[in-house]
Amino acid sequence: MARNDFELSEEKKKNILTVEIQCITPPDEEQLAKMREFFLTEYKADEIDFEIKKDPSVVGGFRIFVGDENYDWSTLGRIRQLRKSFQSLRKEYDPTQIVSLLREDIKNFELHAGHQQVGFVLSVGDGIALIKGLHEVEYGEIVLFDCGVKGMVQDIRADGTNGVVLFGDDSDIYEGSRVVRTQRTAGIPISTKILGRIIDPLGKPVDDGGEIGAKEYYPIERPAPGIIERKSVNRPLETGILAIDSMFPIGCGQRELIIGDRQTGKTTIATDTIINQKDKNVVCVYVAIGQKATSIAKVVSTLKKHDAMDYTVVVSSPASDAASLQYIAPYAGCAVAEYFMYHGRDVLIIYDDLSKHAVAYRTLSLLLERSPGREAYPGDVFYLHSRLLERSAQLSDKMSGGSMTALPIVETQAGDVSAYIPTNIISITDGQIFLESNLFFAGQRPAINVGLSVSRVGGAAQTNVMKKSVGTIRLDLAQYREMQAFSQFGGDLDASTARQLKYGAGLMQLLRQPNNEPMPLHGQVITLVCAQARLFVDVSQKEIKSVQKELLASFEQYNSAVCHKIEHAKIYSDELKNEIVETAKKFMANRQ
Repeated sequence: MARNDFELSEEKKKNILTVEIQCITPPDEEQLAKMREFFLTEYKADEIDFEIKKDPSVVGGFRIFVGDENYDWSTLGRIRQLRKSFQSLRKEYDPTQIVSLLREDIKNFELHAGHQQVGFVLSVGDGIALIKGLHEVEYGEIVLFDCGVKGMVQDIRADGTNGVVLFGDDSDIYEGSRVVRTQRTAGIPISTKILGRIIDPLGKPVDDGGEIGAKEYYPIERPAPGIIERKSVNRPLETGILAIDSMFPIGCGQRELIIGDRQTGKTTIATDTIINQKDKNVVCVYVAIGQKATSIAKVVSTLKKHDAMDYTVVVSSPASDAASLQYIAPYAGCAVAEYFMYHGRDVLIIYDDLSKHAVAYRTLSLLLERSPGREAYPGDVFYLHSRLLERSAQLSDKMSGGSMTALPIVETQAGDVSAYIPTNIISITDGQIFLESNLFFAGQRPAINVGLSVSRVGGAAQTNVMKKSVGTIRLDLAQYREMQAFSQFGGDLDASTARQLKYGAGLMQLLRQPNNEPMPLHGQVITLVCAQARLFVDVSQKEIKSVQKELLASFEQYNSAVCHKIEHAKIYSDELKNEIVETAKKFMANRQ
């Protein structure tokens, strides 16, 4: 008896491998012997324990499972492998030779003994699938369902189940559906031919331009450049908007937040900035997240009208898209921008807007049964945006010297910048441009609140001529706002106060700018110099914009040398200032 117990304990110590065979017709002795030899060698097992199960879905052959690894030697498996073999045929072959190539491919076809990890769907609904069986799957990995729909693993649980967000229609996925690993993270096909195109977050074109023909597969998630790989932000990225370029300059590699209530001109600032990059060798990426399809079409139409689509890529994920696609959209756009940045190009990327992106992530998180926190957002919502925006950088010369400038857009409710998502993104970015509803409705457009807006890069990203031309404009506007508040109480004003108020009101008029009409550098410098020389003080409020337009047209026609000097030399000097002021005074005198 003791010997039997000993033998039993020794038996338990053996490495016995359980192999499940699904089939219609069980394998014969010769087939089992070959399988035993293969699996003993492959898994270095001592013995093989075969479990044979009849399954009509196999049709023919065998479907073999070793743990969560699958050897699909069934008829359907052979068809899948043969289909992949056909798809691998090179497109450059002569179409007339395709029949002979297929015959040769079928003749030389051999069933691969390779395996893949396979799991099964436990439940599906609302764009989320709960799967089991893929024990080695990684967070963020793409998995493929039998019906062809792709999904991304977003939840790895202790009980061996995984939550997957789906990138397609879940109507063909049901309980028991087969799902396999791809061992690849989400990525996007990319090449230089992507310029001028409109794509979805998966990289598929949604315009009428045909296939992109991309040869590279770029991951949408990528670590941000380290400190050694970066250098200081010291080159301007001009928006063409006087109020921004003069007081809140944006540098190549900076992250500047555009924040404000809905319908206050946030998207217009972004599109104007894209239009202003024409002929400046800057690639632009516009990411539309959760916008109405008509709004996206309007932006694209505006860009086409100003020939800006030639250097722009639009990543479109409208409100009709699933939350999963809206979630990956900004990362897909960032991958496109990184492709050009690491090739030495300057890139501008617009995220419009991250409020809707956060809502899409909250939707996915709640469906995945993650614990809600403040405003029902999950606890990692800060990381959601920090890992995205930190990828914007000015790369060092060793790393190609390219740059990615990010202009994320965030929508506030009734001007509340203390809400969860706005405070998160404010703390991540290098400054914010705050658009105020009251200014917008009062006709001040762009409706930039000079007091609450800031650029933490500041003058480091300004050219010498712009930095010196700005002078005390911001201080003058602050004094104007304070004096205007007191003047509302009534009472007589002394002459100097009245003149200061008139000067401030004139500055506000000069900062107004029509949509889609970015101002060149020389126009901004001439406007600033003339404004501080008090040349517009005696012009009525209604006429200031028309006078400014006539003045700049006069400079471009009769004093083009001054404009050329500003645009190319970009150096401020007293001589330049005096020349601008004297020329402007003559213009004003002749105008009267």
